[in-house]
Amino acid sequence: MARIDRSPQTLSILDLSHDGRGVARWPEGHAQAGKTVFVAGALPGETVLAEQTARSRHFDEAHTLKVQTASPDRVSPRCPHFGTCGGCVLQHLAEERQIAYKQQVLLDNLQRIGRVVPADVLPPLRAEAWGYRRKGRLSVRRVEKKDKTLVGFREQDPRFVADLSECHVVVPQLGFKLGALGMLVDALDARREIPQIEFIAGDAATALVFRHLQPLSAADRARLAAFGQEHGFVIFLQPGGVDSVHPLGEDATLAFRLPDWDIELQFRPLDFIQVNARLNEMMIARALDLLEVQPGERVLDLFCGLGNFTLPLARVAGDGVVVGVEGDAGLVARARANAERNGLRNVRFHAADLAQDLTGQPWLKAGFDKLLLDPARAGAIEVLRQLPLKGFKRIVYVSCHPGSLARDAGYLVHEAGWTLRAAGVMDMFPHTAHVESIAVFDPPAKR
Repeated sequence: MARIDRSPQTLSILDLSHDGRGVARWPEGHAQAGKTVFVAGALPGETVLAEQTARSRHFDEAHTLKVQTASPDRVSPRCPHFGTCGGCVLQHLAEERQIAYKQQVLLDNLQRIGRVVPADVLPPLRAEAWGYRRKGRLSVRRVEKKDKTLVGFREQDPRFVADLSECHVVVPQLGFKLGALGMLVDALDARREIPQIEFIAGDAATALVFRHLQPLSAADRARLAAFGQEHGFVIFLQPGGVDSVHPLGEDATLAFRLPDWDIELQFRPLDFIQVNARLNEMMIARALDLLEVQPGERVLDLFCGLGNFTLPLARVAGDGVVVGVEGDAGLVARARANAERNGLRNVRFHAADLAQDLTGQPWLKAGFDKLLLDPARAGAIEVLRQLPLKGFKRIVYVSCHPGSLARDAGYLVHEAGWTLRAAGVMDMFPHTAHVESIAVFDPPAKR
């Protein structure tokens, strides 16, 4: 294995990578002169003193020791754990420049991977930049050498757990109690048997889900219950798989409202919900605006989850019909219950694995006017290849990964003849390199 040269090097930062690191090349005189190096903590236009941390055949990695010439876009990070914790990598970049960077990542991916350029670029959507994260997973690790149990996100080196006392992007009711949470776990008999804690916040209640590998003692259960009561958390335990999750004491209703559509969505502790509440509302509004659902139209919502888009669509569809399809049967059941609670009678939900053969699915034969997709990181290429695209008047695609969106956009444009009318980014995860985006496609012109 090649030796890493840890002697400090002065580097000129040329660009910002897709994961938020500075891009440079080793200078003349270096053994690897001209080779690309990704530098954590550096911004374009800066000159930094950096130390190499890893090497591979095609590129090296380094971290910033000292900023010698700072970018005008550099700001002081708010969080004391920035630079160690891997949860945020862009706190040192001004917020308006973060969203501009993400917009460029999207456009670069569309052009490089999909060979498409949108006719228009949508204005970026931005909401609260701090205290927004209402769902996530905290890692737990007992470190005997420190005689301490660490609770936090992974460090930038994912082999380690960051020792966090606070987090400025997590909802405040939890973000400023991480120190207390760590002390709680450290006091448990089972502190070596708890690998993770998941959190999820509704409008009125915040849940903590403790994964435990062995049964908990009565004393530990009492400690967890007392912590929840003192700090206002609903405590859930997870001794096994997802279906094993249960409340430690009394259950609580977890829910959030979408006030613009007079809708409340209830969910379970491990369900998927969008992490940024206000940005989610803005995203739904934009998707509905782009889709332009008309009275009497039939709308298909794929990867619908709990009905985050489906139920607002049903509210505005009038005498039209909205059909939501999702692979997780539990989410489908809760989506149906949400529709019933909100008095929506013009919506139907189906469970189906959208990456598999859909030939026998009855909902696919019904015919639709508009299509909305919100897939996971892998994208939607399998289902797009099976849909009767000629029947749709418009497609709106919500994406959490610009690479898969670009690939799918290339298919729609170059193979199916659609036009990428507009695309833009939405800052669902401020201070991270995560790029959430939305695109709208128009069908081939009729001859």
